[in-house]
Amino acid sequence: MTAADQELHFADAGEAADLAAFLARLIHYDRAAAVRLQAGGGVLAVFGRPPSFEVLAIRTARLEAIIGTDATTAGASGPGALDTTVSAGELGDALDTARAGRTADGPEVRDRGLVVTVPQAVTGPPWAGVLPPRGGWRRVSGLPGVDEVHGAVAAAVAEFRARDAELPEERRTRAERDRIGHEIWSRTLGDTGLPLRAVHAAQSLGFLRPVRAAAPAASATGAGSGVATATPGPTAEPLALLAAGGWLRLRTPYGSIAVRTSGLSGLSVTPA
Repeated sequence: MTAADQELHFADAGEAADLAAFLARLIHYDRAAAVRLQAGGGVLAVFGRPPSFEVLAIRTARLEAIIGTDATTAGASGPGALDTTVSAGELGDALDTARAGRTADGPEVRDRGLVVTVPQAVTGPPWAGVLPPRGGWRRVSGLPGVDEVHGAVAAAVAEFRARDAELPEERRTRAERDRIGHEIWSRTLGDTGLPLRAVHAAQSLGFLRPVRAAAPAASATGAGSGVATATPGPTAEPLALLAAGGWLRLRTPYGSIAVRTSGLSGLSVTPA
């Protein structure tokens, strides 16, 4: 049985819409983007890698069911599980098609689930074979508040633009701009060890927007590293920084950004 024989039954159409927006942002950075899907325990986790940031971005959504799944051939453990890599564009198109089919429905079904066919699997890029660990995450101390995080990104963007504008014409090349960008975005956020590029990615992918009022949702612990809540509630934690197995993960109510790191032994961590 192939992934394309399977259907994802989303528990909430709003979460499916948020996932479609996430995919659109990935495609903005790479029209040929692929995403790895892992599902189980009632949650779908979608992993992508926007090339400009050198990070993994993760978005989740709750599922009511996965229909037509053979857990063995899907390569994932547990009943109703799914693990496959697909085209981000094809998955986005499938979500858009399913959402368009609901336009004639009345308001009484507006917040009900959505049924989406899983696209055919594709050959995954190298990053798709190296995902963050499923468990063992510990909270890292020292993460600044939301306003400070936004301020750090804004200051870095302003510095890049100023230094770019100061370049003489003969040095205004892609290589020189890449060098400046790498220098700026490799800096860490405060004393956390989290590179600024991870925070910039979170902002660019819409993960740092204000939390909307919504009913609390199940976490994604059962599907790919417990990466985030599928839909944030009004009391959702704005930001948290976690560490596990050589990875750092910035968790927000709308998704997570994960980066491979080294030298984590010096970080102060507490149970997540």
